[in-house]
Amino acid sequence: MTDADDDLDAHSLRVVKAIADTGSITAAARALGYSQPAISQQVRRLERRAGMPIVERVGRGVRLTEAGRVLARHAAAVTTALDAAAGDLAELRGLRAGRIRIAAFPSASSTVVPRVIAAVSARRPGVSISFVEAEPPEAILAVREDRADIALTYSYPGDRRELDLAATGLSVRAVGGDDTVLVLPVDHPAAEGPIDLTRLAAERWIAGCPQCRGHLLEACARAGFVPDIAFETDNYIAVENLVAQGVGVAILPRMAVASFPLLTGIAAPRLPDAEARTLHVVTARGAENVPAVGVALTVIDEVLAEYPLPSGRESARR
Repeated sequence: MTDADDDLDAHSLRVVKAIADTGSITAAARALGYSQPAISQQVRRLERRAGMPIVERVGRGVRLTEAGRVLARHAAAVTTALDAAAGDLAELRGLRAGRIRIAAFPSASSTVVPRVIAAVSARRPGVSISFVEAEPPEAILAVREDRADIALTYSYPGDRRELDLAATGLSVRAVGGDDTVLVLPVDHPAAEGPIDLTRLAAERWIAGCPQCRGHLLEACARAGFVPDIAFETDNYIAVENLVAQGVGVAILPRMAVASFPLLTGIAAPRLPDAEARTLHVVTARGAENVPAVGVALTVIDEVLAEYPLPSGRESARR
């Protein structure tokens, strides 16, 4: 075989295997559901491609030549592999199998993600789900490098541009919102009445991850001061304990506060909508067409329906 156009095809191998299994062209045609002339024509075409006989007549019947026996020997492995592949695709179409890899930020890992995993597992028990906790830059990179199928991320009002740059070429969709709250001692004068950050200009502040720190700086800048950041930790329990001891105040996402009971002696009044963060789903473009991923995205939408988008935030897919 010297021409790329003369490559063997799966159907030809099935024909050869059927002849080997049944002992005749007529029986092979019956087994494959074709007419005898159609199978004979297929054999002649295969012989032209191979440049040698595939069958030879013996009395009133036929048998495979040495070339035919070589093809038949390989045909068993090839057709078995093809049948297995077809079965796997059928499993995927029926969502009896598949894989979903999720990356999500820490406060989602204790609130949203367990519900998503449980719901997908209940609906499609054959689908394998894995999860890794990662802040937005790392989660987006995981999608880009095909280490995750879905990244659940967030952006604060001032850093959507950074999100768009990080996710260039990927699909980004706003799917919900998460309020931010001021965390301070319950007996602090600023704990009651309308939130006014200027009343906290002299306090020591607790900052978290780079994005949360950036939001703290921007929120305080809008209030006309630079916060005195005395402590830095991503541990929400540590933040609350520091506040409970009266050594600092903080701004936290509502999801973070909701992930465990609020400590005694702490107040968490809600900041205005303008300070809320937007929740996003990031995937490769077209990933929603993969059955298992599509189910997971639907479940995420359902779960995050409890976290409505802040007013005026864009929800369209780009």
